[in-house]
Amino acid sequence: MATDRTRIFDVTRRGEHEKYLYRCFAPMPFRKHNNRQQYLMKAIPKGFHKKLLVFGEEIVGQIEYAPAEVSGYPITGDNMIVMNCIWVLSRTKGRGLGRLLVQDMVKSEKLAAGFATVALENYWSPWFRRSQTQKLGFRPVYSIKVTHKTKHKEQVFSTYLTWMPKTENAEPPAWDRQKLLEGETFCLAHPLYQPQAWKGNVFDLK
Repeated sequence: MATDRTRIFDVTRRGEHEKYLYRCFAPMPFRKHNNRQQYLMKAIPKGFHKKLLVFGEEIVGQIEYAPAEVSGYPITGDNMIVMNCIWVLSRTKGRGLGRLLVQDMVKSEKLAAGFATVALENYWSPWFRRSQTQKLGFRPVYSIKVTHKTKHKEQVFSTYLTWMPKTENAEPPAWDRQKLLEGETFCLAHPLYQPQAWKGNVFDLK
């Protein structure tokens, strides 16, 4: 479980960690790609946050979230905060660090009616698994079955809209399914990423 060796800080407020606004733990070179830069310019002034979790002396986790109107996904909802991403390195598994990041998000967003995110099932990468988001307290609202048009074209996987209400009368979030099929553009490493040169849908409904 988490100990006093852990701390969380917001990189939108610390210039020395600016690179983490543009990259994550994925083994990809650091660069300020245009889609990400445009997204941050729009989202940061309206409540976007990216936070890093330090365990001991090492950065081992991250969470990124924003109000629904400036989230990275086509998700809508009244007073809804959307979690774009959460990632804790596997070697720190079992310490409750993912829950710690979610708890920090919930505590920080005092006026939120609920929290939403996207989860995947039967996808070929280990990221954004439904089982992981479920452990963090999110439950499904809607789901669709899709295939990728270029990668593992025969593999059908499910994409879920999930949420975690905070207030008693919170209304569940909604999503623009057609927009979701086009892929997202806020993160190069995201499983649902739409390459800049791609036109039209990245995914097909099944």
